[in-house]
Amino acid sequence: MAQLRQDYQKFVELDAEVMAVGPEDTKTFSDFWRGEKMPFIGIPDPQHVIAKLFGQKVNLLKLGRMPALMVIDKEGKIRYQHRGDSMSDIPADQEILSVLDDLNKEEA
Repeated sequence: MAQLRQDYQKFVELDAEVMAVGPEDTKTFSDFWRGEKMPFIGIPDPQHVIAKLFGQKVNLLKLGRMPALMVIDKEGKIRYQHRGDSMSDIPADQEILSVLDDLNKEEA
């Protein structure tokens, strides 16, 4: 998430909003969010409601929820998704920025 924080303005410039969903309880999640000064939206999901809605995988042998990243357009359609197989399996920001740039070109 540190990389997302660093590149947040690039996402904004592409007319995108970043949202992160975490499995922690509200207090733990909020404390982390404030402490790390995250500039984007963070949502605690301790009951896994959002995770289940989007089919996020859980692998207890690999420390819980596997990373999932989606680009959802303004009409609510998932236009890109990546489902990680390990905690470090997360696409680079540049890959997502490229997807967003392509989507913006489609709309133009």
